[in-house]
Amino acid sequence: MRHNKKFNHLSRKKGHRDALLANMTISLIEHKRIFTTLPKAKALRVYAEPLINRAKNDSTANRRLVFSYLQNKEAIKELFTEISQKIANRPGGYLRILKTGFRKGDGAPMCFIELVDYNENMLAAGKEKKSTSRTRRSRRKSASEKAAATAETATATAEEAAPAAAEEAKAE
Repeated sequence: MRHNKKFNHLSRKKGHRDALLANMTISLIEHKRIFTTLPKAKALRVYAEPLINRAKNDSTANRRLVFSYLQNKEAIKELFTEISQKIANRPGGYLRILKTGFRKGDGAPMCFIELVDYNENMLAAGKEKKSTSRTRRSRRKSASEKAAATAETATATAEEAAPAAAEEAKAE
């Protein structure tokens, strides 16, 4: 029975799954973006984000703990120097999964998984998008805005009516 075993086993035994996720994490750290299947990407996010979070605090204990998972000195060095500086302000959510469609051979859902702060195209688009001042509010006016609008129209009609009444008086 598989009671309380909520993570995806990826049809592999524990040793094979750990090696797969460690190798994928190393590739992700080195290349900043990898192309994989959607279930593997979701499992990788659960595996890699706590390790990336450890990199924020550069201590010997954290380096040793992350090294016990990854077993790659170059990846640890890059994670604790370059990547940790970029994610220092981010409270979480270091990885982004972008679905790309289905694999031609077997129809498996494919995706990119990438480090969030390293996609310059999306960062530039995000900055441009934030500069616009669009909101998702209702187009209906609130009660106070309605009252102000009716008061403005009432004064405008009164001002327009006064010259019209004067012209009518002259005509008579």
